[in-house]
Amino acid sequence: MTVFPPDLVARHIRKKHPGCPEFAVEFLAKEVSGKKWTPGVKLGRAVGITMDGLLRHQMTEYETLLLHGVDREEARKRVQPRVEAMLGIWKTCVSS
Repeated sequence: MTVFPPDLVARHIRKKHPGCPEFAVEFLAKEVSGKKWTPGVKLGRAVGITMDGLLRHQMTEYETLLLHGVDREEARKRVQPRVEAMLGIWKTCVSS
């Protein structure tokens, strides 16, 4: 199994997603580094999976859709544009 050190994960997120808020960088670094990934999974893939899941479950109506009987595939399809929009914002550099 592959484990990524939190400082390496945080550096990766800051480089590839400069618009990601610092609190999210720290949270995501902890989440990614706290999992044992399948051998061969690259850091970028692990970060992407974790970011996508965080945004889908915490920042969209995905869970509410499931609670109202929408199947997972349809719920994912409905919220994916919002997830992609948030990822797009995080990929841009934010000026201070």
